[in-house]
Amino acid sequence: MAGATREQTGDLTIQQMAHRSGFSEPTLRYYEKIGLLGEVARDESSGHRRYGPATVDRVEALACLRSSGMTVGGMRRYLDLLAEGDAAAAEQRELFAAQADKLAADIQQLRLRLTYLRRKADLWDARVRGDTEAEKQAVEDVMRVMDQFTLKD
Repeated sequence: MAGATREQTGDLTIQQMAHRSGFSEPTLRYYEKIGLLGEVARDESSGHRRYGPATVDRVEALACLRSSGMTVGGMRRYLDLLAEGDAAAAEQRELFAAQADKLAADIQQLRLRLTYLRRKADLWDARVRGDTEAEKQAVEDVMRVMDQFTLKD
């Protein structure tokens, strides 16, 4: 690949890998230490990490999983199941379905928090305008939203 950069060929430094994946350099080192990345190649002259194409692919997959809220344990489970191939397809399905359910619940809680903040803004807006009726309605709206919060929050 004449003229190709390291990033194009997949031979990335830790800084390039961090930038590309969104993980910090310490996180990449930690993931390597706990075995999520496998063995990361080292530059013979400097000893610095060099992320080859297979490791780049793995880090990018882990970044997607992490961005969905998956825990390190979940990512480890995914990699273990991946190594089993199609024989673990049903377990992979369950892993991803469970993570999707968790993410849906998280989104629902975030929407509730957003509604709460908007109702509080309405309350303060009514107070600024001196509109006691709107303020009374806003207080009721805030209380109704607060009743929906779960103990998890």
